[in-house]
Amino acid sequence: MSRIGNNPVAIPEGVTVDIKDNTLTVKGKLGELTQTFDTIDIKVEEGNVYVTRSSDSKENKSKHGLYRSLVYNMIEGVSKGWTLSLELVGVGYRASNQGQKLDLALGFSHNIVMDIAPEVKIETISDKGKNPIIKLTSFDKQLVGQVAAKIRGFRKPEPYKGKGIKFVGEELRRKAGKSA
Repeated sequence: MSRIGNNPVAIPEGVTVDIKDNTLTVKGKLGELTQTFDTIDIKVEEGNVYVTRSSDSKENKSKHGLYRSLVYNMIEGVSKGWTLSLELVGVGYRASNQGQKLDLALGFSHNIVMDIAPEVKIETISDKGKNPIIKLTSFDKQLVGQVAAKIRGFRKPEPYKGKGIKFVGEELRRKAGKSA
């Protein structure tokens, strides 16, 4: 029995949920998201979204909690939004943005210029004496995570000094250096 899948998802004020032909559409003040689903039944009743499965087959059990989480993420995204922050750790590592273009100086011979999807709002914070921070905000949790992973992939944190791009609050596994 799926514990996550059985929990109803509350629909906050200002969010509308429509179901047509195995397609779920969620509209809110921040945007609109759609998701197709199969082998799972989704119903909207009394301000809640209920996800149920038609049978106890292995496929249905595995998708039950998944679709409930996807619905929850969609509703949270269009009502509140999702934010991820990345921190650049290293001497000379810099980040700046002009509109939807992110310019990264990560110790390579050239700067990396990346176009960010229009659904993602980007903000760079550079305070003196602190590491630069890149803040990504959007209504689509999947898109924010994908963009953050792409940026992090340019220079993953190394285990000795911790230099690289890491998520704010991420604990890195550190190794000891050479022992004399």
